[in-house]
Amino acid sequence: MDINFVINIIGWLGSIAVLLAYVFVSTNRLKGDSVPYQMLNLFGSIFLMANTIYFGAYPSTFVNLVWLFIAIFALVRAVKK
Repeated sequence: MDINFVINIIGWLGSIAVLLAYVFVSTNRLKGDSVPYQMLNLFGSIFLMANTIYFGAYPSTFVNLVWLFIAIFALVRAVKK
């Protein structure tokens, strides 16, 4: 299997995860401080980072790295609740 294809699939999965998180919190299906919401953001940002690093889109990598740290911070707070 072609590595570009695999990396693109990973990127699409990351995009879907982040968009689903946004849709779910915007439609009150998830709370912004819930574990499922933060997990969608966490995995979405990791998958998008893999894609952007591979293709050399470093500004997008930076945004997703910040997104990842925010998700980790919020996830730790949600688990401690």
